[in-house]
Amino acid sequence: MMERVALTDEAADLIRRLVADHGPLMFHQSGGCCDGSAPMCFPAGEFRTGASDVHLGDLVVDDLAVPVWMSAAQFEYWRHTHLTIDVVLGRGSGFSLEAPLGVRFLVRSRLL
Repeated sequence: MMERVALTDEAADLIRRLVADHGPLMFHQSGGCCDGSAPMCFPAGEFRTGASDVHLGDLVVDDLAVPVWMSAAQFEYWRHTHLTIDVVLGRGSGFSLEAPLGVRFLVRSRLL
């Protein structure tokens, strides 16, 4: 079975930095609006997931598993895609942990 989520080496490096500063992390793939469908990074457990969220998989960085979630309604649109979390220069949403660093996480998708 193919993994549904992956990350680039650059994103893994940023995750290591954020883990050193904030401890264990999690991602929730945003549904749009003001953050433009960005993968949002939070300290683990800060974003509450529930029955209306789908666990897409875990990003493994060193020995740490970073879970990635998406709302079930949005998953209906993205269910046939593989997502790769990358990082680019530029300021993203103020809610995601990387925002003050002058970079932002970005999702790249391809059809499964």
